[in-house]
Amino acid sequence: MAESKTKRSRTRASEPSAPWLAEVQQLSFNEARTALELAMAKLQSSDLEVEEMAQLYRRAEAYAERCRTVLENVEQDVIEWDQAPR
Repeated sequence: MAESKTKRSRTRASEPSAPWLAEVQQLSFNEARTALELAMAKLQSSDLEVEEMAQLYRRAEAYAERCRTVLENVEQDVIEWDQAPR
């Protein structure tokens, strides 16, 4: 069930109404992690309108997904390096 929720939220973030998503996909791991930390801090400390909170939450999900993607790419590189003939 949690996986279907994640897929649903990822779909929302990739809708045409999210032009910022292309920018998120270009961030380095450190940039995405910092943006995620800032978004989470704002979500925890601010009195946001529901719509603002939902948008910020979608951005936080996109930042987290970018971090996962970068880490998965690095992991794959390490596996390939490890399997390369020496």
